[in-house]
Amino acid sequence: MSRAASADRPSRIFLDSNVLFSGFHSPDGPPGAILEHFAQGRFVVVISQQVLEEVVRTFKRSLPEAVPALKDFLLSTPLEVVADPGGEDVARWSEFLDEGDAMIIAAAIAAEPDYFVTGDSHFLKNARVKKESGLDIRTPSFVLKTLGLAST
Repeated sequence: MSRAASADRPSRIFLDSNVLFSGFHSPDGPPGAILEHFAQGRFVVVISQQVLEEVVRTFKRSLPEAVPALKDFLLSTPLEVVADPGGEDVARWSEFLDEGDAMIIAAAIAAEPDYFVTGDSHFLKNARVKKESGLDIRTPSFVLKTLGLAST
């Protein structure tokens, strides 16, 4: 399902909510670097409506002082927000993932990214999800290295 980026098309990266939150919470780490490189136009970031809502909820609860920075970031970057998937798409993944994770996987598949970037081991270590989704599920560090954007 993953599409290879080319000189004509930048990489498309679907971000899980934990990467967005971690990027603001610890901007010096790999998630922060992902957000910085995205803001500089080095690749396209895609999220689902659910991921956006989850990020806003998490910021309001756990990092309320950063809500204005999140709002500025969301308004000033060309973040692509895709619609949440339909019930049939979610049901397929709900057999072995909780409903929220099933929605995220279904949305990521529909977005056709080059990478699904997450820090959650229930995605990263789930061989069935990796195989059946066709997604290239990776950590922020891996994607930065692969795209030649890791700091030395």
